[in-house]
Amino acid sequence: MAWFKRSKENISPDTQKIELPDGLWEKCPECSEIIHKKQLEVNLWTCAKCGYHFRIGSHEYIKILIDKGSFRELDKKMRSADPLQFTDTKKYTDRIDETILKLNLFDAVKTGTGKLNGLSIAFGCMDFKFIGGSMGSVVGEKVARLVDKAYKSKIPLIIVSSSGGARMMEGAFSLMQMAKTSARLARLAQAKIPYISVLTDPTTGGTTASYAMLGDFHIAEPKALIGFAGPRVIKQTIGKDLPAGFQRSEFLLEHGFVDIISPRKELKSTIYNLITLVS
Repeated sequence: MAWFKRSKENISPDTQKIELPDGLWEKCPECSEIIHKKQLEVNLWTCAKCGYHFRIGSHEYIKILIDKGSFRELDKKMRSADPLQFTDTKKYTDRIDETILKLNLFDAVKTGTGKLNGLSIAFGCMDFKFIGGSMGSVVGEKVARLVDKAYKSKIPLIIVSSSGGARMMEGAFSLMQMAKTSARLARLAQAKIPYISVLTDPTTGGTTASYAMLGDFHIAEPKALIGFAGPRVIKQTIGKDLPAGFQRSEFLLEHGFVDIISPRKELKSTIYNLITLVS
């Protein structure tokens, strides 16, 4: 005997379930709204309902911030070596090769020159998809060369950071990039060339401890995680509960570590206004 009886006889057992193609929809992690990808792109990868900012990569930030057709990439095919012959679950060289093939990126930062509302700028943008946006020797070298380009050309520097910190596969070689990039930025500051640092979710570890927090202005996207060690590590270290919103953009703005919180739709105009203000 059947446990359930169909209440409507006109429902055919042969009815085919409509399958939606994969990759057309995204679910907002904040409010669970289901958003079509085209709508999400038009809204600059932010949720129209709650304003949640999805993580995006260097390609998307270039589209948002740089005038169309003006970006000229520098050091495009520079890629990491394997100075420590590092192996964990796989060889570091294999991990690099696979990530390059998958993302069509050669490392975790894309650098170049372009125009922002007609203003010439040096522009760098990290990409979290590339091994967690980790800062290895190539990231440090490309950022250092970008700073040199801004210095020689006397143009403002903008770097968009998104990073999990230093790249452990390169050990001390990774940590050395903190000193290298900081020294270059000190020379840029002496020349009074503006540097605007944009902090996105997440910006942590050695990146935060070096060039990400050395800007003349620090602009953060809403609710971005920004810090050195993660909240869980800090809580375990001090043995106390952390304040609400700890290490988020709004908390850092309140405590003076961030100058401006800018929604992605206003980011280009905010940067432009700052550059014109100090130039």
